Amino acid sequence: MLHPRLAGRYAKSLIDLAREQNQLEQVYADMVFLQSVCRQSREFVLLMRSPVIHADKKNNILMAITQHRVGNLTTAFNKLLVQKGRESILPEITQAFIDQYNALKGIHRVRLSTATPIGEALKKEIEQKVQTDASMPRVEFETVVREELIGGFVLEFDDKRVDASILRDLKDIQKQFKSNIYVRNIR
Repeated sequence: MLHPRLAGRYAKSLIDLAREQNQLEQVYADMVFLQSVCRQSREFVLLMRSPVIHADKKNNILMAITQHRVGNLTTAFNKLLVQKGRESILPEITQAFIDQYNALKGIHRVRLSTATPIGEALKKEIEQKVQTDASMPRVEFETVVREELIGGFVLEFDDKRVDASILRDLKDIQKQFKSNIYVRNIR
């Protein structure tokens, strides 16, 4: 994030307004949609960040993408962003909104990275284990396949990381060999 404080402030104001108007769930769905648009289209993000493209054109493009897909509150918020020249931080605002929404609702994001895809049964078992052992009643569980792990898993939640991967073990062994604590000086 380039502007986390600014994005957090815009997200907080949108959450407060959505709560006042009892549209929090609708606005959350809109932010998830906008986040997916930003993640899927690098060109869209670059267009929003471009200082060369006029604000009216950015507003028209944003309205064309979100037309009939987002609510009136989100549409008004997007117009305000473009008017204030803050459309470049739209991806950051969507992420900040989702993070603040999750904190408000007590939802914890958990990411499980494995070397190979895991089955649904194992995924459910790990999710239940995390919920009971870490005292997290509501969990948003995400699985990621990272082949470079070789084997094992990496579990990330609430600024904590459990790394039980073979890649980490190999890096630990590499550090031990580099420090060379087993060889004596022979003279």
